Amino acid sequence: IERGLAGASAPPGRLQPVACAGGQDVGVFVDYAHTDDALERSLQAVRAVTPAGKRLWVVFGCGGDRDRSKRPRMGAAASRLADVLVVTSDNPRTEDPRSILEQVLSGVPPERRAEAERLADVDRERAIRAAALGAAPGDVVLIAGKGHEDYQILPDGRGGTVRRDFDDVLVARAALEERRAACGRGGGAAA
Repeated sequence: IERGLAGASAPPGRLQPVACAGGQDVGVFVDYAHTDDALERSLQAVRAVTPAGKRLWVVFGCGGDRDRSKRPRMGAAASRLADVLVVTSDNPRTEDPRSILEQVLSGVPPERRAEAERLADVDRERAIRAAALGAAPGDVVLIAGKGHEDYQILPDGRGGTVRRDFDDVLVARAALEERRAACGRGGGAAA
């Protein structure tokens, strides 16, 4: 049993490590957490591996056409446990992504809201890139909400939806490669 467990790995999208913090790198994890309770637990787990003196970033959003009451609670949970919030789209479905972000941001305490609003971006790829490129060396980024999903469901502008290929892990890896290339050229991430 011990040998079997030693070789086991977590299911894809469940606190899945994309990169470990160290040197010029940031730590990145992808998790399916899409409720306030799950987000809180994931943030607690990632906080435990965030190096002392480093920041914990969270990129997250809430699905459209689903429980609207949890949106402010998600913003509040993220505010309690993460140092930097990047609110973005999840699967907005037929809803206006900006409206969903505003509802999430309404749960962020007033003293943190201006920064959270500045970093919020309805474009999930841009939001992930902003966190991966903006984090300081040693910081840790949790990308939450979609986990193992390899698609995104967006409004089609006619009252329906369109499904597009989208994978948080692949986007994060590409952003980290961009970060490493910039560091190799003498550039670096913003602190």
